[in-house]
Amino acid sequence: MNSDFNQLIKEAKKIAEKRKLSEYATCGHTSCALLTKKGNIFTGISLELKCILGNCAEHAAISEMIKNGETEIDKIVAYSSKGEIYTPCGKCREIIRMVDNRNLKTQILVKEDKILTLQELLPEMFISKKNK
Repeated sequence: MNSDFNQLIKEAKKIAEKRKLSEYATCGHTSCALLTKKGNIFTGISLELKCILGNCAEHAAISEMIKNGETEIDKIVAYSSKGEIYTPCGKCREIIRMVDNRNLKTQILVKEDKILTLQELLPEMFISKKNK
């Protein structure tokens, strides 16, 4: 694993702490840190609600990145409050891709010793009829 991913894990660990917000909500079970092509790091945490609403940590980090005027992700990692690396879910994979097509080259840490590109995780991508 390279130093960029070590730094991303360090940043994700700082915020990976499950907390109870109310009787209906918890947050921080999963955290995310991403490195943009411009060299900036953005982080986010998950929000779990007792209904279908909520969001993944990757979604939160990507929103923070977009808020700051960037869309291209170089590297990304999701980290659980249990100390485990998580692979982004299908929704997050599509969000990563759809905010910038160059993100197909994004490197994703899926295990401590395994890095895949988004392209490798999305072999059969959703493509609109317009783009065919």
